Amino acid sequence: MTSGSSYPATIAAAVEKEIVIKKSRFIARIEPVRSVPEAEAVIAGIRKRAWDAGHNCTAMITGLRGDQARSSDDGEPSGTAGVPMLEVLLRRELTDVVAVVTRYWGGVKLGAGGLVRAYSSAVSEALDGASLLRRESLKQVTIEVAHADAGRFDNLLREWVAQHGSTLGSPLYGATAVLEAWVPAEELDRLSADLAAASGGAVLPVFGGERIVDVPA
Repeated sequence: MTSGSSYPATIAAAVEKEIVIKKSRFIARIEPVRSVPEAEAVIAGIRKRAWDAGHNCTAMITGLRGDQARSSDDGEPSGTAGVPMLEVLLRRELTDVVAVVTRYWGGVKLGAGGLVRAYSSAVSEALDGASLLRRESLKQVTIEVAHADAGRFDNLLREWVAQHGSTLGSPLYGATAVLEAWVPAEELDRLSADLAAASGGAVLPVFGGERIVDVPA
């Protein structure tokens, strides 16, 4: 699905969308999850709430690289619900998400093609309203400054990370102030140069380990 240090995105929060096709209601709910058991718990909760629905069809992708995928037609004709839902998640290059489409039948048969379009459209339209989080491997950067300078450099870092695909970490205050940011590897030289320019060469970044961070897309 992806290669190198590039990872599939995920969504920031649950989204829901209802569409009506030939009197059948298709209610899509998509939630961020961190594991298969968490996705299964979401599915179980929706099935419990929508116990009177004709079908609760599902699709999920989990794993940092989106390497685990499952789907279920939940009684719909084989291949008309779960797989089309899963294909939407794959096309959007998402992971750690679970989609459930609840169908209340309206009395009119849609046919196999109609079902495929209905289930995929419900998921797609729900995702259109989602806020995405991209995942990147970021490197820890810390800078140590005097307390008198902490406010100025904190503001500098806040503005800098917002413009360079980075994120702030947690500051530590002791004898000095240690400010933290998480930065893409290709931006490290730029940050070093900008800190040097802002401090007359007095503030030098210290590079630490790496972690996977969710950053608003």
